[in-house]
Amino acid sequence: MGMRMDGKKAGLKKTALVTGASSGLGLELARLFAADGHDVVLVARRRAELEALATRLQNERVAAHVVPEDLSDARAPERLVAELAKRGLEIEFLVNNAGFGARGPFAELDLKRQLDMLQVNVGSLVALTGLLVPDMIARKSGRVLNLGSTAGFQPGPGMAVYYATKAFVNSFTEALAFELRGTGVTATLSCPGATETEFGAVANNGKTKLFKAGAMKAAPVAEAAYRAMMAGRTTIIHGARNKAIIQVQRLAPRAAVRAVAARLNEIA
Repeated sequence: MGMRMDGKKAGLKKTALVTGASSGLGLELARLFAADGHDVVLVARRRAELEALATRLQNERVAAHVVPEDLSDARAPERLVAELAKRGLEIEFLVNNAGFGARGPFAELDLKRQLDMLQVNVGSLVALTGLLVPDMIARKSGRVLNLGSTAGFQPGPGMAVYYATKAFVNSFTEALAFELRGTGVTATLSCPGATETEFGAVANNGKTKLFKAGAMKAAPVAEAAYRAMMAGRTTIIHGARNKAIIQVQRLAPRAAVRAVAARLNEIA
């Protein structure tokens, strides 16, 4: 792994909260915090996976706290923050990584699952940010990392709600970063494209033309996002190809952008 800005060298042990920590990018990000000597709060639905990760991460220098929560429940963020207070944990790094997608025409997909997607990808992300950032501002210290997506730069026929949730995360995080200037708190937006995680299987899009065209490895994506957050950057788009595609999209007619996105969401 490359050089990272961290608190270990300065002797400043702090605590990171990572949602969706049971697998994929969340798991990799939790590893990075622990490697830099920071305590971690691991949040996801699956207790067994969280406890297994906690066992691997914690040692005499690092504590790994397991807090199972289902972020599709609108009450989960308040329960989570109450649990943090109960344990006396002060969050310096908030990583809103939890999220999922669903492939298929909007009218044919299960509506409840799509509403759950809105809650996880948007509602709980905003709630946790709103519950934890004011204390960061009061301390004049803290960092937020939100997992957006290259999907958020265009509409996505075939995954309409998912693309829309990521458009929200992209826009919200960039605006938040601007508002936080001068407070000692930063907000960073990570925008990966197709990445090798459980996302593809859960969303039923792992065999689409988009994923068949090539997916990035989770570890380097997490590493780049971590470094961007620690450096206080506002946005990171992962991969030269993704950056080029987004630039082309800005110049292309919207009808063409929609049509291309629709084709990429088809099974290869």
